[in-house]
Amino acid sequence: MPSLSPAALWPILLLSLSNIFMTFAWYGHLKYKTSALWIAIAASWGIAFFEYCLAVPANRIGAEVYSAAQLKTIQEVITLIVFSGFSVFFLKESLTINHLIGFALIAAGAAFVFRA
Repeated sequence: MPSLSPAALWPILLLSLSNIFMTFAWYGHLKYKTSALWIAIAASWGIAFFEYCLAVPANRIGAEVYSAAQLKTIQEVITLIVFSGFSVFFLKESLTINHLIGFALIAAGAAFVFRA
């Protein structure tokens, strides 16, 4: 695994921030199911712009330290963490033990990507 240098940390920070935007773009409209679908699409597209403004530099910077597979794996693990918080705090949905076990298995699989 790469050292915890700024080049290794910036992608993680930027991908975390981008994932917050991505999660709101993809799932935030579920809290407003009565709004027109075209409004949800337009709002999601607008939010996604900011997600890309963070994700693209994260991957460009991260490519100096991580492989593409490692960057994707980091992004997926961050997605699970962000989505879990979003689901509980924004959508007011419960996480069940089955969700947690499934997420843990995905995270365990992700660990193999970083094995030497």
